[in-house]
Amino acid sequence: MTRIITALLLIPFIAWVTLASPHWVFMAVLAITGLLAYSEFDHIAAAQGIARAGIPGMAAGLALLFAPNTAVVVVLIAMLGMTLALRVNDLAAAMPAAGAFTLGIIYIFGAWHCAADLRAINPHWLLFAMLLSWGGDIAALYIGRPFGKHKMAPRVSPAKSWEGAAGSVAGGMLVGGIYAHYLIPQAPLVQALALAAAGNIAGQLGDLCESALKRGAGVKDSGTLLPGHGGWLDRIDSSLFSVPAVYALLKLF
Repeated sequence: MTRIITALLLIPFIAWVTLASPHWVFMAVLAITGLLAYSEFDHIAAAQGIARAGIPGMAAGLALLFAPNTAVVVVLIAMLGMTLALRVNDLAAAMPAAGAFTLGIIYIFGAWHCAADLRAINPHWLLFAMLLSWGGDIAALYIGRPFGKHKMAPRVSPAKSWEGAAGSVAGGMLVGGIYAHYLIPQAPLVQALALAAAGNIAGQLGDLCESALKRGAGVKDSGTLLPGHGGWLDRIDSSLFSVPAVYALLKLF
């Protein structure tokens, strides 16, 4: 019940921020959620014995989020990560420290930069990209629990099944197709369904990847700020993959 109440409070707010809020409010929400998720990522890295990025990582993340030229910023972030890794006592830990620093920033703030670019194309495309995972999660729950027989990634997420994953894709395509039909009518239905399938699959991969990070660190949730959901990284892990996937495919095709 706590999980449902949290979702019911978050979804209308996210829809308003995505579709109707002023640009500065939208960017502020991206920045705040990005910082919260990055802090949780940093704790997961620390739980695996990797030097925390801390304030420099957060500052670099904000620079990437607001940068007009992301390619240059990504290179500078990699350089900064390698430079900061020189502070570790054991130089065998320098590469993991530099890698985690750069990965966390691109993973979270790079995805949110794609969200800003996707909203600039059409706010409905951004909400479309996020709905794919929400609708897919519901479908996966109702299909995976009664019919899930074949484990998809037992080492990473034992509860997930191939049947649930297929249900998630179908649910994402259903929700995405309906949303695009009514609110993005200029998009051909075939294109919308293809984007929905790709975005949902990307979102499922995002969820699995975050689960792998947590399992490697020996933690159940990335945080405790969202009752019933865990942390912010737990809540947005699917969107961190689905949003860039939809944006990339729209730009490509």
